[in-house]
Amino acid sequence: MDMHKRRENFMETSINKSKELLKSMDRGHVSDISVTEVNKDLVASIKEKLEAISSLKSIFRVPRKLLEANQKVYVPSKVSIGPLHHGDEKLKGMQDHKWHYLNTLLSRQPNLEASLHECFKALRESEKAARNFYAEELNLTSDEFLEIMLLDGCFIIELFLKYAIKSVRRRTDPIFATPRLLYDIRCDLILLENQIPLIILQRLFEIVPIPKKCNHTLPNLAIHFFRNMLPGDKEFLTLSFRQEGNHLLDLFQQCYLPTYARVQSKKLTTVNDLKFLCATRIQKDGIKLMRFTAKSLLDIEFSNGILEIAPLITHQFTEILFSNLIALEQHQKDVQPFTSYAFLMKNIICDENDAKLFRHLRIVVSEEGTESDVCDLFQRLCKGVDYVEDKFYFGGLVEQITEYDRNRRSWWKKKSNCLKTCTCT
Repeated sequence: MDMHKRRENFMETSINKSKELLKSMDRGHVSDISVTEVNKDLVASIKEKLEAISSLKSIFRVPRKLLEANQKVYVPSKVSIGPLHHGDEKLKGMQDHKWHYLNTLLSRQPNLEASLHECFKALRESEKAARNFYAEELNLTSDEFLEIMLLDGCFIIELFLKYAIKSVRRRTDPIFATPRLLYDIRCDLILLENQIPLIILQRLFEIVPIPKKCNHTLPNLAIHFFRNMLPGDKEFLTLSFRQEGNHLLDLFQQCYLPTYARVQSKKLTTVNDLKFLCATRIQKDGIKLMRFTAKSLLDIEFSNGILEIAPLITHQFTEILFSNLIALEQHQKDVQPFTSYAFLMKNIICDENDAKLFRHLRIVVSEEGTESDVCDLFQRLCKGVDYVEDKFYFGGLVEQITEYDRNRRSWWKKKSNCLKTCTCT
């Protein structure tokens, strides 16, 4: 049933119930019980509509074309979060760690059983809304689904707490003591298919016993956990990280959205329109490339012949994050900033010479690889992704560069002809 029809049914139901209430009032015998029952029904009805609106489908399977192009950046390597990879044999090694973290978290108050009851009560109230976040029908019983939400949600919270407050973790904790394991878990927690609804994490965080030494909010703990791995201005990312979102990956997407007003385009930008953007070429044509400090990594501006691009330091985590943000955008109907950024940079950094220029200007620098690795990164980000003209975010920017380049070429041509004429005379 579409949203318009649902609203009509809701309004009709509400009006009928209101009429019944008014008739009872006219008869002069409205009891507290009848009012309570009417209110209860209305509240339940309104709550259902609000849940349907707030829990829009936002946790998807990665499109097959993207998986085939580069599966390793979409599939968890160490830990499953949520139902989509639950039960995967190669991820079962982390299950004992998750149960241990759940026990550690809930045992911070004396009555473990009471804590479990309170958690399950809260989760059961949110179950319908939580299921609605998943695009596919989940073949899980209520108990199975809630157990996954409890175990994985508490694991994430306890992991954040142990990372932020060293005194609450043991020195021999395998997750922190095993080389690279914490890094791999970080990577797994940002995968599109490895998400649980943020409402689950927030609800659990309100209930579970938090160490007295912790005065952080859940968003504070989350950004602290990921901060050193994230590209872009750290201060801006910290300030931008909020509670409103569908899941952790969605929160990161909101942090990276451009802060500059979008330059409107007169026509749709085709793939061919992007091909002339090669950095070394446009530099030879008189366009100056500059590194500048921007709030968002996606803030790119062209003015008076200067193309300003925010700096990016690339590494493995960057590719995983951007790949999953792009995968998330493939299911969205609006413009696609991250997909657009990948296609734009892919065409600006065409080869190693462009990459060397960007490294020299300190615009894009690979922390772990060579110039060719930078080219390959943007090639991989775009592989398997359909370029959709009406969703390209930087169309107006490309038009500005094209028009400037065209006018400059025309000016040089006129000047050249003038010089030839003068020479001839």
